[in-house]
Amino acid sequence: MKKVAVVISDLFEDVEYTGPAEAYEDAGHEVVTIGHEKEAVVTGKKGESKFPVDRGIGEVSVEEFDALLIPGGFAPDIMRDDDRFVAFAKAFMDEKKPVFAICHGPQLLITAKALEGRKATGYKSIRVDMEYAGVNFIDDEVVVCQEQLVTSRTPDDIDAFNRESLRLLSK
Repeated sequence: MKKVAVVISDLFEDVEYTGPAEAYEDAGHEVVTIGHEKEAVVTGKKGESKFPVDRGIGEVSVEEFDALLIPGGFAPDIMRDDDRFVAFAKAFMDEKKPVFAICHGPQLLITAKALEGRKATGYKSIRVDMEYAGVNFIDDEVVVCQEQLVTSRTPDDIDAFNRESLRLLSK
């Protein structure tokens, strides 16, 4: 089974973390949350989810993980201000490891300059940002690019997002 890193901070979209994390764990994969500091408590933007993160960004390496999940909400915008999160996300893309980004999640990949020439989707408010980053934006519930990158638009797309993420994790 695979080990999935989840980069997270306050104001993440609750269900965009809990939905995929539950699906991955139900399939036997290990999910590890990575925040600014180990055991710092993060709270979702709807206040439905509140928990301590497993590891701090300063104590992890890409080599430890098989895939990366970037939930949406305001968290990706917060994390892209920290070069450690940007470098971590970029390394997954550069090493061709699976990356799953939903809603505003692609913002971290935009800052990492890791989306140029890729097909992807995201929340409608970041469409122009994605296009300026060189993305071939496709307004579908889920977009899979090069059997590495899985993106979706909103919480309404989670079933499709989970299906395609789990498909890549099963390889």
